[in-house]
Amino acid sequence: MTPALTTSADPTDAAAAAADGTPAVRISHVHKSFGRGSARTHVLDDITLDVAPGEFVTLLGASGCGKSTLLNLVAGLDRPSAGEIQVAGGRPALMFQEHALFPWLTAGKNIELALKLAGVPRPERRAEAERLLELVRLGGAYDKRVHELSGGMRQRVAMARALAQGSRVLLMDEPFAALDAITRDVLHDEITRIWAERRLTVLFVTHNVREAVRLAERVVLLSSRPGRVAREWRIDLPQPRRIESSGVADLSIEITEELRGEIRRHVQH
Repeated sequence: MTPALTTSADPTDAAAAAADGTPAVRISHVHKSFGRGSARTHVLDDITLDVAPGEFVTLLGASGCGKSTLLNLVAGLDRPSAGEIQVAGGRPALMFQEHALFPWLTAGKNIELALKLAGVPRPERRAEAERLLELVRLGGAYDKRVHELSGGMRQRVAMARALAQGSRVLLMDEPFAALDAITRDVLHDEITRIWAERRLTVLFVTHNVREAVRLAERVVLLSSRPGRVAREWRIDLPQPRRIESSGVADLSIEITEELRGEIRRHVQH
């Protein structure tokens, strides 16, 4: 099969996908390698995964297992070596571990830039940027410069900028990894709230088992390189969840044991 990424240009197709059961993201037999000849590195091996419209899925695995590579493929930043990826409702929005805000722009102007690229008319951009800042609980921060914002506030602006792209599919690559525990806990609440309110489809990469269990409806464990789908867990715990709750802790222990097993198998080979 010719490697491909297919996105629907019409956002209404995302709603149609939800109605007829078509996945929001379909990853079919995807392989990814880098380099050539003896220097060739096989990163992903035959990944097949469907993400339903409105589903929150976390990708979990050891460092170097290909989680971020897979997310970049879904985002269209790279192409698979083989296989196919289909995304309903247009190109997905992507939020990185680093906020990647432009320091010479205010919080509001960073969001307006994304709105401009999304085709929002100029007269409407400021009001929409302020509305998105309100959504991430940063009302009144429109004129704040990046250096005036804390780490957690910068990630909120980055989240608002991702939402400004208008996609129903949000890709998140360890966006809270660099934050302190309390700020991360607060932002877990925020992304859970926004996901529920907007009925987004979220594919979230993390190496933190408890974070994966706290946030997701489904946790997908990738094996160590080359990355394969090793196991999945359906998370039936009610939202909102607490990271210290017994249900999250118990399931995290089970998943951690599986993760350790995958790491041991990689070391033995």
